[in-house]
Amino acid sequence: MPAAPFRAMLARVSFSSEVAARDLAQGDLEGLRERYPKEWDRVSGELLDALSKGKAEAAAAWLEAMKADANQWQARVTKSAGNPKVYEAAFPHLLRHRLARLALAKTSTALAARETTGTVRLGLWSGTLIQRLFFRKGLERKPASLRAVRFWWKWIFDRRLLMPLVQPRGIYCFYSQELVAALVTLIAGRSCLELAAGDGTLARFLSERGCPVTATDDASWSHAISYPAGVERLDAKSALRKYAPKVVLCSWPPPGNPFEKVVFDTASVELYVVIGSRHHFAAGDFPAYERQAHFEWQLDPALSMMVLPPELDPAVYVFRRKPKLSRAGAPA
Repeated sequence: MPAAPFRAMLARVSFSSEVAARDLAQGDLEGLRERYPKEWDRVSGELLDALSKGKAEAAAAWLEAMKADANQWQARVTKSAGNPKVYEAAFPHLLRHRLARLALAKTSTALAARETTGTVRLGLWSGTLIQRLFFRKGLERKPASLRAVRFWWKWIFDRRLLMPLVQPRGIYCFYSQELVAALVTLIAGRSCLELAAGDGTLARFLSERGCPVTATDDASWSHAISYPAGVERLDAKSALRKYAPKVVLCSWPPPGNPFEKVVFDTASVELYVVIGSRHHFAAGDFPAYERQAHFEWQLDPALSMMVLPPELDPAVYVFRRKPKLSRAGAPA
């Protein structure tokens, strides 16, 4: 974001540069994506590459490189006293940095923690509320009351630090009581498998509601997660082959992951539910979603509102297998 003296210099250049400066200072992610699609395509591609490495450090290093490049160009503009031609050349670099910051913040990686100095901690008030709303003890999550979170969330002043602090421990979101109840209804007693289950929190919540779920994970996050005995060490392909489930769940699948396409090719699967983000770069294999031909799928707005916190722009995608047609063209 340009500093105040930098914005003052830009006030002397053309109207288009003034609009550009306003975008750099105030533009939100959705608006900038629409106005600058070419720059967004470049940033989103690079971000996906960084996130695919599976470590927050890779995304943070990428952002630092973007920041260094933007700082060099901002210095050139400052040195030129706001020369319009210099600013025009600098603008794509400055814009890409802002897009990168806004986009990375949506992924729940440790952006906020990396942009602060010293030890990052929640204040006593915020920490107390967050602990009571989301956790039973320590970092053991509990199903949150959607009503309570909606009431108290605006009073948690350090809320932007929550996800950056817990994500390195494998926590990408929080599940509401209402979401758990809705998933129980969707599963409807069918055999259910959770892929990439992490510490098994979602499967545990569902099992506590009388809906047994087999939780599996390839243990690739063993550096950060203590996998309980209830989470079976299996990669997704092996788990699907072993259990042949009718329902599959996956919460926050890594962007561009290699395993979701296997779900669509597993004949037993009738329903696949993905808990993730509205932003395609943040979670999920969207090319696989769009290429597969066996399932009808949609973003479920009601379920999406039951995933917390709201700053994640969470989304729940529901895939239902298409009915097979008989030779006469009617559902079999």
